[in-house]
Amino acid sequence: MGGMATDFTPTRVLVTGGGGFLGRHVARRLDSVGHELIAPARAEYDLIDRSAVVAMLGKARPDVVVHLAAVVGGIGANRRRPGRFFHDNLVMGVNIIEEARRAGVAKLVLVGTICSYPKFTPVPFREEEFWNGYPEETNAPYGIAKKALLVMAQAYRSEYGLDAAYLLPVNLYGPGDDFDLSTSHVIPALIRKCVEAAEAGEEVVPVWGTGKATREFLYVEDAARAIRCAVERPSPEGPVNIGAGFEIPIRELAAIIAEESGFSGELRFDPTKPDGQPRRCLDTTRAREHYGWEATTPLREGLRTTIDWYRTVRA
Repeated sequence: MGGMATDFTPTRVLVTGGGGFLGRHVARRLDSVGHELIAPARAEYDLIDRSAVVAMLGKARPDVVVHLAAVVGGIGANRRRPGRFFHDNLVMGVNIIEEARRAGVAKLVLVGTICSYPKFTPVPFREEEFWNGYPEETNAPYGIAKKALLVMAQAYRSEYGLDAAYLLPVNLYGPGDDFDLSTSHVIPALIRKCVEAAEAGEEVVPVWGTGKATREFLYVEDAARAIRCAVERPSPEGPVNIGAGFEIPIRELAAIIAEESGFSGELRFDPTKPDGQPRRCLDTTRAREHYGWEATTPLREGLRTTIDWYRTVRA
């Protein structure tokens, strides 16, 4: 199953956040199969400003809106800016959903976050567990803001008939990721540290946390395929998990990245730094049933491609 939809009619698709990491991959994929793509630059429209959203939709006149624009970051960024992460993500989403309804947009694809799941969700995470507890504390403001948008989408489906898909991707990685150590997630942070340490002949790379927490990682092109499916196929009510179907301890992930980066020194874990949620791994049955989608990129292959891309960009 590659998740490639068939028998669809090309449509006008507006992608918010089209210049971001995931957005660039989504935009290329939708454009390559014949959709008429609109991906405004971030500077053109401030999505926190309701009037800017009205102007954007009025000019673009899209059939479908894919809402990817978000304020995101790793554990450190979430701890430093919980207020901004809550406010900006909530307000952008509220403005997009309301104005899409008012503009008569035929379909809305919202991308949530795995951080919305309760801290101690049984593994593998199933959509039925989505409301059974509070998110992990360091990510809670961001997770709850995105979670509220699912409630709004469901309410608008009930009252106004708005067709809204809501996808829950796991941690993404791949070419074009954010490698700024002040805001990056674990994979790009480790890649940058290991590549630079290997080049400089350093003997130690610091790693946040104990290394015991597990995560699931999805190659960005697999996520872009899932979003294409959501654009082209009927959407179920409620969230749909988008994941790779496996979990890996951070300690093991770091060892693979070090090996692929050519770093042979010590990975020194810092238990004074937070691990975040103890475990993350999704049940993706719903994505297969509704969209015919599943991930196809092996982790080591995706990491190798990402490391090669980062080296090229640095050079």
